[in-house]
Amino acid sequence: MKFNSVTLLVAAGLTSCLFHTAAAYADEVNVYSARQEELIKPLLDTFTVQTGIKVNLITGNADELITRMRSEGRNSPADLLLTTDVGRLTRAKEQGVLQGVTSDKLVSAIPSTLRDTAGVWYGLTVRARPIMYVEGKVDPAQLSTMEDLADPKWKGKICVRSSNNIYNQSHVASIIAHDGAAVAEQWAKGLVANFARPPQGGDRDQIKAAAAGVCDIALANTYYLAGMLTDPAEQEAAAKMRIFWPNQQDNGVHINISGAGVAAFAPNKANALKLLEYMVEPEAQHWYADVNNEYPVRSDVNISKVLEQFGRFKADELPLEQLGEFNAEAIRVMDRAGWR
Repeated sequence: MKFNSVTLLVAAGLTSCLFHTAAAYADEVNVYSARQEELIKPLLDTFTVQTGIKVNLITGNADELITRMRSEGRNSPADLLLTTDVGRLTRAKEQGVLQGVTSDKLVSAIPSTLRDTAGVWYGLTVRARPIMYVEGKVDPAQLSTMEDLADPKWKGKICVRSSNNIYNQSHVASIIAHDGAAVAEQWAKGLVANFARPPQGGDRDQIKAAAAGVCDIALANTYYLAGMLTDPAEQEAAAKMRIFWPNQQDNGVHINISGAGVAAFAPNKANALKLLEYMVEPEAQHWYADVNNEYPVRSDVNISKVLEQFGRFKADELPLEQLGEFNAEAIRVMDRAGWR
């Protein structure tokens, strides 16, 4: 059985009507997803085949989906919100569009640092943000910590996304959580002084810029590099890059998650919870690892062969909900540092 994939429509009322018409059926679940359809659809297909529960999918920008859920209020057809980065999950929690749920399956499968203490959101995959450098242009012996990238020796050598990117905001929030806003601001100012160019583009663009000689170091999530290594159109650029795992002698490398939460007014709450639990089953975690090249949240599931090439690393064990708590302060720190 295949589920119907519904694209994000401008006419919100039309999709709302479609969902409310379908809401009479007990064997369905309505998903708002900020993840691209191709990164989630096959997994939802399998869930439908195994359970008989039809998945109605709407994809779109994370912040727009959260705003939409808030606008829809009690009339929202959404059962489950899927998105990337704990910062967005925290926004959804703060805006009251998610509800806490309890599940022994979720608690046993997901480490406590990767889920909300109140059960409002749960991490489904882990993504790491290390230092990527051009082989032959950077001596890895010179690399040590993420904080060291603020040293003037790296002037004109770093490419990274803009400050409005949630990945960077969460990274700065992690520094605030560990060392305070003053230390984070000093680091951010030093990093900005070392930019090779004004921030532009996404993570893949930083990797491509480094490979093209614009900079020597790129800050990006590992799954982007892994995806490029398996894409014939981008393999040449990706092959020039190497991974360095920073902060292995102290906090560990900064990590984040993709995750999900049950909608506050979910009309199919039980099915939403079933889908959420399914996504941390070994089968689903293996799929995430092999197809999307993300790290499983389960310790008993192997990582992909591509990620194996990057080597093992010590991850920061900071409870990720703190990244959301310090998001606003992180934005202010980046603004003061001139990170645009």
